[in-house]
Amino acid sequence: MSARILLVEDNPANVELIEYLLRAFHHTVVSARDSEAALALAMASPPDLILLDIQLRGPSGFDVLRSLRAQPTLASVPVVAVTAFAMVGDRERILAAGFDGYLTKPIEPETFVADVERFLPGRHDQP
Repeated sequence: MSARILLVEDNPANVELIEYLLRAFHHTVVSARDSEAALALAMASPPDLILLDIQLRGPSGFDVLRSLRAQPTLASVPVVAVTAFAMVGDRERILAAGFDGYLTKPIEPETFVADVERFLPGRHDQP
């Protein structure tokens, strides 16, 4: 199943790797490097899924999530945090903030696409 995925990530190396992996599995990837571009792209054409880095320059991923959820056309789009956080309690904080799930960095190329696809609408094996 092909999906349109919005990637919000400010690290060029991560963008390149994630785009490559998702496109190899026939997903369409649109990338934004900051919160303003992310919101504009999402509003212009709501994606099937949003992958959102928490540690963006400028407004954090938590701030971006609040802005996305405030838009009626985007409120039901799954948003998955992509984070290098590894502290105790971070998972709970991410989920409590309203993310649908999270994936950790560094990206594991062997499993990343399958991990992402679990969050696509219509999938029944979501965590």
